[in-house]
Amino acid sequence: MHQTPTCGSYCRQKYFRDDYVGMLYVDCDEVYPNIFIGDGTTAKNKDFLKKLGITHVLNTAEGKAFSMVNTNGYFYKDVGIKYMGFQLLDHPSVKISEYFHVAADFIQNAINSNGIVYVHCLMGKSRSSTCVLAYLMIKLGMSAAEALRTVKKKRAIYPNEGFLQQLADLDNFLKKRRYENAWCY
Repeated sequence: MHQTPTCGSYCRQKYFRDDYVGMLYVDCDEVYPNIFIGDGTTAKNKDFLKKLGITHVLNTAEGKAFSMVNTNGYFYKDVGIKYMGFQLLDHPSVKISEYFHVAADFIQNAINSNGIVYVHCLMGKSRSSTCVLAYLMIKLGMSAAEALRTVKKKRAIYPNEGFLQQLADLDNFLKKRRYENAWCY
């Protein structure tokens, strides 16, 4: 069984010493077992991702424009990492909620296959954290507040106001669905 390195030994130090590569900047944190959130620079460091045991990458900022991270499935093919990417801008008007269930399914599939997922955007603060929060709510039944507390214990995150509103809407929808399902029995 793979033993995931702790964030204290890798990610929180921000610099990782590798005799082959030298000093490399890394910015990622394990915010929930087998779920890392980080930035785009770290996402491009395939050697580091492999050392962490990353098996899946979810890029919530896929693209070539400013504030995007230019990776795709082909980028990770040589190291055997499964990839999914969304072309999302970090703007309150962006409908990130359209990707909540797809992201949650991708993360859950990674975990179900004993994988470790790295979710990122450019800075690892807004788009990526929003998708991880949605996963915790959809798949693990956490409230929005509980999901935020859980992730903020491990990483400084700052979903924009529009994304927070969409998470609140998801929270209300999921609470209503749980309430209705409770009455079905």
